[in-house]
Amino acid sequence: MEQPQWKSRVLWAAGLYNLAFSVLGIAFPLLTFELAGLPAPNYPEQVQVLWLLIGAFGIGYVIAASDPNRHWAVLLIGFLTKLLAPFFLLQQVFQGKLHWSAGLMVIPNDVIWWIPFALILRGAYQCHTDGRRCASPEIMRMALRAKTQNGMPLVELSRRGPMILVFLRHFGCTFCREALADLARQRASIEAEGVGIALIHMSDEAEARQVFQKYGLADLPRVSDPKRCAYRAFGLGKGSLESVFGPKVWWRGARAAIIDGHGMSKPKEDPYQMPGVFMVFHGQVLRSYRHQSVADRPDYLKLAVGSGLPEFEAQV
Repeated sequence: MEQPQWKSRVLWAAGLYNLAFSVLGIAFPLLTFELAGLPAPNYPEQVQVLWLLIGAFGIGYVIAASDPNRHWAVLLIGFLTKLLAPFFLLQQVFQGKLHWSAGLMVIPNDVIWWIPFALILRGAYQCHTDGRRCASPEIMRMALRAKTQNGMPLVELSRRGPMILVFLRHFGCTFCREALADLARQRASIEAEGVGIALIHMSDEAEARQVFQKYGLADLPRVSDPKRCAYRAFGLGKGSLESVFGPKVWWRGARAAIIDGHGMSKPKEDPYQMPGVFMVFHGQVLRSYRHQSVADRPDYLKLAVGSGLPEFEAQV
């Protein structure tokens, strides 16, 4: 699953920071003692072993940067180390065993990494729980029994041919309106590939009909899901503050709302609900696109065709 770039950048920065100080500490094992005004140890080799361990953490962070969700255990150990080490050093300062200046080192070494590491770990946990939600094909098939505005179950539509199932955000969201405009623009090409389109939304049918008429999509099959049962069945949970209100969201939102003219309005439904897209055929999910940010913009035609999609998860 595609990761937000800032997570990899943070882990690369943490890894390079650890490696740089590891090399410096191994080359000059007594330097930190001199700067802190402490007596030099009798066995500098023991200090070098400690710096080697710090360098090992640096290598771990660099490796974890490739897939933070997969390498969460490395981050957890590093986070606990950075969380506990400052308290140990401060204890030594209060007991008079270390000068207070030595305690300042915990700020660049540990404290500044607390929040980003915690956010990365939170994201990994959320990814894990989302994966558990959608691990059972039976739950998805049950959700596909939901009936469209014409009384036709989604599963029956999927038996007639492959379709992309588009879970939308609230209609006041500029990205939801952008998604509808994208679908309207790509609809002819998608249907030319023999793929249908069905929409899942959180509003009542009357409001949905008006919105879809505006984009020329009123004739598409759709399901009103105000309780978000289908959303949960497909593993679409609530987004984090970053995925809903992060810098990328503000930047893309301003462009979509003002420059592209999609506008926005006050949400009536849950603004934290994440959207998603699923390719379904004969009641089975073949491919999926799970938004990491509400500002993500999937290519619906590529999802329908199923080629050139490294960011899509295969779910057979």
